[in-house]
Amino acid sequence: QVQLVESGGGLVQAGGSLRLSCAVSGSIFSFNAMGWFRQGSGQQRELVAAITSDGSTNYVDSVKGRFTISRDIAKNTVYLQMNSLKPEDTAVYYCSADWATQNDYWGQGTQVAVSS
Repeated sequence: QVQLVESGGGLVQAGGSLRLSCAVSGSIFSFNAMGWFRQGSGQQRELVAAITSDGSTNYVDSVKGRFTISRDIAKNTVYLQMNSLKPEDTAVYYCSADWATQNDYWGQGTQVAVSS
């Protein structure tokens, strides 16, 4: 059974940094893509960052230059390094594999709160 487990969230001040981790029960290469989504209070879920099996990355405009998605194949883990955090980054962050497919997987989410 495939499971994704996020960790690393917390409360930080604006300008601070956090690194989120997504531990995958199977090989990252079992999926075409891994990504991080977020959903703020009263907001729609949005894709923040994605990495495909060939290592290509994409980011939503609002986090470009501040967030970095990466992977550690040996540890079957995907990371989201978040720097220069802003209050508007406050949200529950979810790790997902192959979303919008018939074989999508989602983690339980981890809360990120950024104070001004």
